[in-house]
Amino acid sequence: MSVPLAPRSAPLFVVFNRASGRGDRDELGPAVEAACRAAGRVCELLPVEEPGRLADTAREAVRRASEAGGVVVAAGGDGTINCVAQAVLGSGCAFGVLPRGTFNYFARTHGIPAELDGALRVLLEERAVPVQVGFLNDRVFLVNASLGLYSQSLEDREVWKRQFGRSRVIAIGAVLATILRGHRSLGLTIESHGPPRKVRTPTVFVGNNALQMEQVGLPEAQAIDQGALAGVMLKPVGRWGLLKLLVRGAMGRLAEADQIVNFAFRRLTVRDRRFGARRVKVATDGEVLWMRLPLRFEVSPHRLMLIRPPGLAEERRQAQASLAEAESGR
Repeated sequence: MSVPLAPRSAPLFVVFNRASGRGDRDELGPAVEAACRAAGRVCELLPVEEPGRLADTAREAVRRASEAGGVVVAAGGDGTINCVAQAVLGSGCAFGVLPRGTFNYFARTHGIPAELDGALRVLLEERAVPVQVGFLNDRVFLVNASLGLYSQSLEDREVWKRQFGRSRVIAIGAVLATILRGHRSLGLTIESHGPPRKVRTPTVFVGNNALQMEQVGLPEAQAIDQGALAGVMLKPVGRWGLLKLLVRGAMGRLAEADQIVNFAFRRLTVRDRRFGARRVKVATDGEVLWMRLPLRFEVSPHRLMLIRPPGLAEERRQAQASLAEAESGR
């Protein structure tokens, strides 16, 4: 489906979550207004004081942008961006991002700078291009979705953040605590290519972010650029085995681990093989919630019209090809 591109003069409707991301909530609004004023652009700020109001505010931004031929902008971390994208997808509105989170995987993989000035330049100067979106049942995910151990580590990370603040060191510490506390394997039936498979695994992880896959050394990054999702499962492994996998991932060598099962797909169904339909804890872009099985991961038929620099997937493929050639020549 072709979506008209918003002109560079289109008004901006900026949703920003004051409860998320960095401690610059009072500076963001004035900075956005100043940049828009200098560019001759109209902008309207829609701050969110309570996290429970984020979805309603995002829908209101989409309504106003639809009426005005404008752009909906999400300012915050990956969770905030996910929530606003959920409202924008399929609306016909262009989507902009001002990353204010800890990791900012979605923005980084699409070439949007973490610095506010750089992100504003992209927002005000670039055009919208279609980007891939994942679905977990009826929920959008832009970076990843998961169940099992990875989801639990994200929930623990939020507890640590509330106690100790937001940083990458805190996030890594929470993951270590989750691993050392112990875990159980899930008995699942996986349906994708071919007949259903019965598996036991501590976690199912589905990625829609090439940068995240590249950082841990998984080859499915290229598959994401070509329209697929990246599936990752762990074979049953103990605590020390998980710690070794964590180290491999930090070194960008996860694909070398025998305990990793990784594959690309466009549609994947996960069922509980023992208890039938039941609720499980899942995570989408860092936000933890409960869903009823079966879980269906798939590439959305709709694309998100994201304002970003063009040609990034091709640049990434060329970089991967150059790296592979260099390694083969050693």
